Amino acid sequence: MTISAVVFDLDGLMFDTEALFHRVSSELLAERGRAFTPEIMNAMIGRRPLEAGEQLKRLSGIEESVEEWLSLVRERFGSLVNDAVSPTPGLLRLLDVLRGRAPLAVATSSNRSYARGLLDRHAITDRFEFILAAEDVIRGKPDPEIYATAARRLGVAAGSILVLEDSPAGVESARRAGAVVVAVPHAHSPAHALGPADLIVPALDAPELLDLLERRLGSCSQFSA
Repeated sequence: MTISAVVFDLDGLMFDTEALFHRVSSELLAERGRAFTPEIMNAMIGRRPLEAGEQLKRLSGIEESVEEWLSLVRERFGSLVNDAVSPTPGLLRLLDVLRGRAPLAVATSSNRSYARGLLDRHAITDRFEFILAAEDVIRGKPDPEIYATAARRLGVAAGSILVLEDSPAGVESARRAGAVVVAVPHAHSPAHALGPADLIVPALDAPELLDLLERRLGSCSQFSA
């Protein structure tokens, strides 16, 4: 099937925010004599803030309420994000490759104001038709609602959307919506956890991904690896 649109996850996929989140959470838990384990990270990654916070509280046993914890994380994360976060390898090249070839959208488990701020700081907001954020859906990833909603707003069949993801919850969400899913693993979301994806690539400008786009979007010299 032809790819009619491309939908990007945000955290960990477009920007290396998961590394900063891991650092901040590890520091805050260490201050409380607790460890931020891989089990906790796996339970949180790709989910909306409240749902992720509930998983952390359940698994770590912190005394603070979920809301108090999220406030602490936001404050420390926000003080560091401008200097500590960069676009992931291949993102800007892929956006250039896709310019004018297909409509693009963002579907994130983060809140809209945060997502918009991150895109604005890196001057790429105008590359996307719209942002779907945590407050735009009733059920967060791994529920398929956010990607089904993206398809409706783009006016295309879900099966013709290529979704780019980095988390197990995101991959499951996109698969359940019927989309084609390409996953990009990283230190906090290893490849073995992303197995249900149609394709796993090391970066957003990987030759395998560019080849898939060339075949599904049509031949174009921009897509040469």
